[in-house]
Amino acid sequence: MLNLAEIIQTHPDSAPALISRRQTTTYGTLRDQVAHLRGGLRELGLQPGDRVGILCANNWYFVVSYLASLGAGLVAVPMNPRAPSPELTHQLAHVGAKAVVAGPSARSAVGGLDRDALPDLSVIIGTGHEVSDGMVHLDDLLAADPAPILERSADDLAVLMFTSGTAGAPKAAMLSHGNLLWNLRQGEGAAASNGGSRSDDVYLGVIPFFHIFGLNVVLGFALSTGASVVLIERFDPSSALEAVKVHGVTVVMGPPTMWAAWANLPDAEPDALRTVRLAVSGAAKLPKDVALLIEDRFGVEIVEGYGLTETSPLVASTFGTAAPTGSIGVPVPGVEMRIVDSDGNDVLVGDTGEIWVRSPGVFKGYWNDPEATSAVLTEDGWLKTGDLGVVNDEGYVFLVDRKKDLIIVSGFNVYPTEVEDVLIEHPAVEAVAVVGVPHPHTGEAVKAYVVVAPGQSVEEDELIEFCAERIARYKCPTKIMFVEQLPHGIGGKVLRRALR
Repeated sequence: MLNLAEIIQTHPDSAPALISRRQTTTYGTLRDQVAHLRGGLRELGLQPGDRVGILCANNWYFVVSYLASLGAGLVAVPMNPRAPSPELTHQLAHVGAKAVVAGPSARSAVGGLDRDALPDLSVIIGTGHEVSDGMVHLDDLLAADPAPILERSADDLAVLMFTSGTAGAPKAAMLSHGNLLWNLRQGEGAAASNGGSRSDDVYLGVIPFFHIFGLNVVLGFALSTGASVVLIERFDPSSALEAVKVHGVTVVMGPPTMWAAWANLPDAEPDALRTVRLAVSGAAKLPKDVALLIEDRFGVEIVEGYGLTETSPLVASTFGTAAPTGSIGVPVPGVEMRIVDSDGNDVLVGDTGEIWVRSPGVFKGYWNDPEATSAVLTEDGWLKTGDLGVVNDEGYVFLVDRKKDLIIVSGFNVYPTEVEDVLIEHPAVEAVAVVGVPHPHTGEAVKAYVVVAPGQSVEEDELIEFCAERIARYKCPTKIMFVEQLPHGIGGKVLRRALR
């Protein structure tokens, strides 16, 4: 049998699995809850392959719904529970979701869904006290008879993960059971040089689980090794540090923005991370000064990893290497990497090129988008990442830049055209271009250059709020510059590099 949901099946009943909202759930209890929810999902008439949107923060609701969906042969679609209703409507419609699990933080967003645009959506599953008319209560599904885990093949679809990808606007990356399980095994192998996987570890689950780093590297790896996860629904630097101390957290993984927030927290005690044996940064490039400051303030050395949603995600790591600060290390075992020029030929050591990756973790493509899939996957299985990199004489890889115009805000991808498409809908906007600019806390921020239509007037705050009503907050511009015209090249395209 091969099903990602099997990762929790062999651990001792009494071992702690989840710590959420001051309550501990053991592996024995978690297995029982998931089995009953599998039965409840089947009683709803959901069939293997049906897509289930999971709109929950990092809490018990998410974990149980995720594992039960996988075990029932359904396809889990983790989504941002705080995204605006129009964005969620579009995503649910795109994947043809048959059901949605709505956590407490998604109450308002679910209430605003355009049901006319969602003909496939047959059931909304509510949680806690947030259940309204027309919803099915999660507790009722947990009262169903338990159902066994459904056998899946390595190529069967397990998760659809929304990403801006390497080729354009947000798409749903298709990740199979085999993709995700293989990546867990490779992560375990990479960690072996740093003490290996330990069932007595305590992970800090602060990266959102609708991000592949949080879903498979933090949650997946912790559950597969029998460790416990402290679930953090919303990141606050001080309270997160307190959680590390209270729960004796031993493994902390997070984006550079988290490490930067801790590095600059004025009242943080020097021994705040004393229980941490493994500290990892990923999802975006870690600034050297942040890594050095964390080591100086807390005595913790951060190892860096590199991956993409399309690779499930782990590709390279500094685990167990002598990689210098600023490097992403070397490819993990089983991953092939090339750095190529514009013609697809391997570049020389020390020369910059696009990073290509091939491994059993590389995704199956983008949901219902063969054109975008063919743009990033070669016939022989190489993924064109869109990232530019270089290898030094010692074989260590360094990220240089991104080939595309992708913006990374707090580890999340933002594609300029998505923001531009929203802004251009405003009647006062005649033309717009969006770029990423450096930001001390989020790594990058979204900046828009706007040409106001003749006879119109508009304020910066009005346009920012206009965006916030239509797309996730992290995608919204933090600064808007009003200009008379945008720079264009000979071919008529906006020169983003000139705006930067």
